[in-house]
Amino acid sequence: MLALGCGTGDKLAGLKPSLGIGIDLNRDKIKLASQNFADLVFLEGDMEDRKLLDSLVEMGPFDVIVLYDSLGVVNDIQAFLEGLKNLCSPSTRLVSVYYAYFWEPMIRLSEIVGLRKKHRRTTWLRMSDIENFLGLSGFEPVKKEWRTLVPFRLLGLGPLVNKYIATLPFLRKLGLRHFIVARRKPFDSLADRSVTVVIPCRNEKGTVEEAITRLPKLGNHTEIIFVEGHSTDGTWEEIQRVTKVYEHLDINSYKQTGKGKGNAVREGFSRASGDILIILDADLTVPPEDLPKFYEAIRSGKGEYINGSRLIYSMEDEAMRFLNYVANQLFARIFSFLLNQVFTDTLCGTKVISRENYKRLIENRHYFGDFDPFGDFDLIFGATKLNLKIVEVPVRYKRRSYGATQISRFQHGLLLVRMVIFAYRKLKII
Repeated sequence: MLALGCGTGDKLAGLKPSLGIGIDLNRDKIKLASQNFADLVFLEGDMEDRKLLDSLVEMGPFDVIVLYDSLGVVNDIQAFLEGLKNLCSPSTRLVSVYYAYFWEPMIRLSEIVGLRKKHRRTTWLRMSDIENFLGLSGFEPVKKEWRTLVPFRLLGLGPLVNKYIATLPFLRKLGLRHFIVARRKPFDSLADRSVTVVIPCRNEKGTVEEAITRLPKLGNHTEIIFVEGHSTDGTWEEIQRVTKVYEHLDINSYKQTGKGKGNAVREGFSRASGDILIILDADLTVPPEDLPKFYEAIRSGKGEYINGSRLIYSMEDEAMRFLNYVANQLFARIFSFLLNQVFTDTLCGTKVISRENYKRLIENRHYFGDFDPFGDFDLIFGATKLNLKIVEVPVRYKRRSYGATQISRFQHGLLLVRMVIFAYRKLKII
């Protein structure tokens, strides 16, 4: 991790990086930081000095580069940001921490009356200004956040307000601090990658063969994994029959050891060999013919986590019950607020992630724990926590041609309410 404008190093140390490097122009602050945090590296220097930044290339690329109020003091913001690109890999996240524009009069007043030390500052920036500079410099935002409504303790009330109230809709954009997480804009690569399509299925005998025959070839190799979940209609036997008929294809099948779609997805992903992991629901209400759109979105670098959306196009009659439709719309809006990402449909079963990023998600899964019987939110929350670039692909949602839905409106609705509370605690009250 690299921190530019690190000050006395407290914030960098609080993030507990395995390798932490801080740079600041203030000699006294760097001396104090070096004394207090001997396990980190602190360098005195001008963060706009291209030679200084280039000297860090051998230590990089860095997973995270944090700009602590840095953009307001540099002379040429665009040139400064362009100079950081050599320190970035495709997975590097650039984090800008800055003051909200409309707080400038209050901050200047607090400095005049002595409530706050005077800071060197050349430019006050709106969040939109920072986004524009990032775009001009070859970066793109992946997430935005607002924090700190009350910058004083107020007998202990300030921290409580900031933790529980300042993150609520409307109020949050009044926060003193805003954060932007960005990544380098990807170069479009023509290189194909291998793909694993995981098909969880329970009582879906009538669509097993159709899933194979309608599935387009994806990437330079397509692996298909069926994970069968204790069916009573002969689905397992149908999978075995189809595997023999289409023996020229790379088809593998496993009986699920646990319960629920979330468990089935995890078991399928754990056995996958492809570079790209795709979930296809066995009911085929999302057409297999649409999967090339998902593959292209992640292959080209347009997104790092691809989420299907059934709620953009009109859908077939009887494809989704009315109450389900209303609930999906409602929860999509709630989770868009909680995750600081625009979601139009959180429960579409078709989702795509690279195997590399899925491994990173697993490493960070302890933060959320084993909480999700659906499997949708395990991936969505994990991708959000990793600050992956999330892209939605709209699909035409079809009605079932075989069997009945396995979703219980009220039981699963209560689970979704629990997910909302869970996400608020884990992603907002921090």
